[in-house]
Amino acid sequence: MTTRFVLRATACAAALLASLGASAADVVISQVYGAGGNGGALLKSDYVELFNRGSVPQSLNGWSLQYASSSGSSWTNMLVLSDVTLQPGQYYLVRLATNASGSGSDLLDYNQSGSIPMAAAAGKIALVSNTTPMTVTNPANPRLATLLDLVGYGTGTNGFEGATGPTPSISTTLAAFRAGNGCTDTDNNAGDFTVATPAPRHMNSPLNVCSGGGTPALPIVPACPASASLTFGAGGSIPLSASDADGIVNGATITSAAVPGLSLGALTAAGAIGGSASVSLVAAPNVAAGTYPVAVKFTNGQGQNASCTVNVSVELAAGTVLPVYQVQGSGATSPFAGVKVTTEGVVTAKVGSGYFIQDATGDGDPTTSDGMFVYMAASPVTVAVGDLVRVTGTVTEYKPSGATRSYTELASVTSTVVQSSGHAIMPQNIDLLGTNLADVEGMLVRLNGELTVNANESLGSRGELTLAVGRREIPTNRYAPRSAEAIAMAAANAANMITLDDGIFVTPATVPYIGEDGTVRTGDTVSGLTGVIDFGALGSGGAGFKLQPTETPVFSRANPRTAAPDIVAGNVRVASANVLNFFTTFVDGKDVTGASGQGCELGGKISASNCRGANNMQEFVRQRDKIVAKLKAIDADVVGLMEIQNNGDYAASYLVDALNTAYGKVEYAYVPKPVATGTDAIRVAMIYKPGKLALVGNALSDANAVNDRPPMAQTFKANNGAKFSLIVNHLKSKRCSGASGANADKGDGQSCFNGDRMAQAQQLVNVFVPQVKAAAGDDDVLLIGDMNSYGMEDPIQIMTAAGFENQLERFVRPVTMPHSYVFGGESGYLDHALASTSLSAQVAGATEWNVNADEPEVLDYNLEDKNAAALALYNALPYRASDHDPVVIALNLDATYSDVTAGMLVQRAGLVQSRGSSVATGNVWVTNNSGAALAGPVHYLVPGLPAGVTLANASGAVNGVPYITVAPSLAAGAQVAFQVKFNNPAKAAINYVPQVLTGSF
Repeated sequence: MTTRFVLRATACAAALLASLGASAADVVISQVYGAGGNGGALLKSDYVELFNRGSVPQSLNGWSLQYASSSGSSWTNMLVLSDVTLQPGQYYLVRLATNASGSGSDLLDYNQSGSIPMAAAAGKIALVSNTTPMTVTNPANPRLATLLDLVGYGTGTNGFEGATGPTPSISTTLAAFRAGNGCTDTDNNAGDFTVATPAPRHMNSPLNVCSGGGTPALPIVPACPASASLTFGAGGSIPLSASDADGIVNGATITSAAVPGLSLGALTAAGAIGGSASVSLVAAPNVAAGTYPVAVKFTNGQGQNASCTVNVSVELAAGTVLPVYQVQGSGATSPFAGVKVTTEGVVTAKVGSGYFIQDATGDGDPTTSDGMFVYMAASPVTVAVGDLVRVTGTVTEYKPSGATRSYTELASVTSTVVQSSGHAIMPQNIDLLGTNLADVEGMLVRLNGELTVNANESLGSRGELTLAVGRREIPTNRYAPRSAEAIAMAAANAANMITLDDGIFVTPATVPYIGEDGTVRTGDTVSGLTGVIDFGALGSGGAGFKLQPTETPVFSRANPRTAAPDIVAGNVRVASANVLNFFTTFVDGKDVTGASGQGCELGGKISASNCRGANNMQEFVRQRDKIVAKLKAIDADVVGLMEIQNNGDYAASYLVDALNTAYGKVEYAYVPKPVATGTDAIRVAMIYKPGKLALVGNALSDANAVNDRPPMAQTFKANNGAKFSLIVNHLKSKRCSGASGANADKGDGQSCFNGDRMAQAQQLVNVFVPQVKAAAGDDDVLLIGDMNSYGMEDPIQIMTAAGFENQLERFVRPVTMPHSYVFGGESGYLDHALASTSLSAQVAGATEWNVNADEPEVLDYNLEDKNAAALALYNALPYRASDHDPVVIALNLDATYSDVTAGMLVQRAGLVQSRGSSVATGNVWVTNNSGAALAGPVHYLVPGLPAGVTLANASGAVNGVPYITVAPSLAAGAQVAFQVKFNNPAKAAINYVPQVLTGSF
């Protein structure tokens, strides 16, 4: 028998060498499918099937498959075929581009894999005798010497064999088939191919020897059970065998992914041609419970192979009840993941989609949790807290979107039997810091000590609060980015968080944890929390550990609301306020006048979709009333505004009118906009009190291309004559859409577009500030606004390096953590006040009024995504008027004049007014008795004149009081004489108490 085999193989080799050209042409493309993974596709993969229609074996070594589009001449998509010998009548299946998550079934039993992405309906696929890419549109006309076969498929394809055209179009449900099961080849694609449901064939498919072909080598025939069951912990073996009618099977290997404890024993090769080889698939006792598809490949001396797959199930013995801690295991995942088990525990809590159980005694091992969640999906939860239940289901590793770990739970429950009732589990005392919550997942615990609310943005939408030990500060708020301190703080913050949930997992019908005063604020505290440790998706995004409370939490208002900012008085109060998209044009296309068809401008285009604030008039009124209440409580003399609609001065003037209505008098005016306000839909603006401050010159802005929202500057003069310049800023956002290069997130805590913010900061301090100082003739400059940079980030360091002092670090940091914004459960300040060196000495105080960032979003003006209970929480108080807290700065500006009346001797002669004159005159003598010279100028003020009486020879007025400048200076003991003239048409009695001031106004 052996001699006959060798002689036949030698004869085949000789025939191959003698007729290479003819046999090569007999290997053809027999089937084509290009819609793998598309919507509605039957298979996830494209494929090409090759077929040897000749009478001798043919090696594919050195050949390639090449693909081009239906109209293309570029054949750069190429797959080099394996060194395989194809027997007469044998198929060869090449899997091409695969969409693992796409539509259709997996393509199994292919012989070679590639990544050529074929078009679904029309294209060109060629079998070529070398690996040089072709460069012609139709290699069959004229035919290239290297072309073995060409199939142009689908309507419109410009490359094909024959004169009548390509194959019919294929699709998600149709493949192109060569007639005769691959045997027909008239070099005419249109005539040789039909379309039908994909049915790929491979090397182990039955041979299809064409008429006149030779005798093919017969295949290996494996004999393996499709499935086998083993008992968990017992081990065992599964016998396998294979035979070959014209060969000797002499090898076997496992080709599927390795499974610890599963291996092949020693192979007993076939004793002769046609004999059977045998081997055992051996399972050790430590093989984890589960189902494993084990693929075994058998080989012979002819270079053939054949595979079989055994689905090995390692199952628990009937009636086995595993304790919860054994199901949980000590690893990151359960050793029984995917296995149907029965376990037993006491019900400790019921939540919206299931319940928690815990072993009554536990195993005392801190690395194995004694509790777990039983997921009931939509099935009703009929058990009660305190029930001892025996439950059967499949162990599942639940991994919510955004999670980096999974959570062991029991799902697909088939049986729940209450064994007894009235049991109680004592909660385990744990500290949040230093506890690996994975070790107590599903367990009833009591969190020792006091926890602080660190975020409440998901309170209304998911009933969640983020808790930590103390308040977590954004690392770059306190330390320089990339510093060791910032990196250490980020790691500490990550380990210091748990979410308090409400057990519902959807929007709660009633917002939980709200106190009698209608809020629960970031910074408030709670002690002695008791509940079960859960893990799941968070309303704020991502996933994390949660506590589902079993006792009602009681919060302490450790961070109480205040009715107004707490700050020293000073003589000028400045505020920075982000008004969160205060638009007088709404998303619904209407505006405050009721006009329809309106829009907001962005980049020169006007559309309602560019509007960012209130959706409609109802929301706008709610927004306006909160903002007005906030600004009135701040009562600043000048306010820098961010995120106000960029529609000229209209939105700013509307806000001023609403604010004056709330005061019941004209208190505020808006600063007329500068020439450039940018192309964004929002801009910065200023409003001020004309009774306290006067405008000096016009507003300026910096229209440099680096500023998408140009900073705005205005110089003011206070009633004591002092000047200062205010610059309002709104730097580039941290959002990452479109960020690249220097603006990409560097992973240093500064997020995206830090490159732009640094450039804006440099432009501000190096170019714009000098321009403002020069125009004002004064060095006193205050920078305020939303810098979109936390306290120690690069843009702020650029400003402080230029000589501007950070007033929040100066006044707030020594007392508490400065913060105006909460993001990701961490607090920091994006809103700043930085004073030039000359002005910093005149800053009496600075603070943040935490009226917004610490409040739940559910209290804001928005109407969407809120149920009736959430909407009922709204009021027109200032709390949650925006997402940023305002910054308030008290200035004690040095006066440019002083009152020296006490040191002056003022002597006045009686006024003289003739019967026919309306002017009354009189002489005045002022003597400097102060003992010191007055540098001057010296001014004589005449306050309290009767109605209708004016000072006719006044030099001007200061704070509404007319004055006469009487001397450039006045030495000690010197006297100056001058005359006063009054317009007094009614001849009223003129009585006043004069003042003497020295200095400039």
